Amino acid sequence: MPPKLAINPEATKIVETWKEFMNFAASMDVLYKATNNEDLILAIDDLIEKEKQLAEGTYPELFDVFQVKSRQRVLKTYIYKVKASVLENQETTEPTIEMLEAYNAMRKQFNVIVNSQLDKKLILDEE
Repeated sequence: MPPKLAINPEATKIVETWKEFMNFAASMDVLYKATNNEDLILAIDDLIEKEKQLAEGTYPELFDVFQVKSRQRVLKTYIYKVKASVLENQETTEPTIEMLEAYNAMRKQFNVIVNSQLDKKLILDEE
């Protein structure tokens, strides 16, 4: 399984105050510990519930953008793909890897947003 991508310190400060994301991340950590399909389906069901709460919750201002929400939607799609694979007794490794890569893409986007913040005062200052 792909390792969880680290969130840089600036982005971490923001996500640590975002309750819905922290709950989702905790559920994702449980998924990494799944050792069989029974554990996996329980983890996936929990992730589905946490993703709904994340989507309905309040995003931090900096992350309340299309770039984050679109990556979350892709992640949601892969979560359901994993669930379908489990329910249909199909191989779960590939869809699980795809889901974890989508999760890492969302985490990477947090880093990109924080790293690319331009100082608006400098840009708009006409002096």
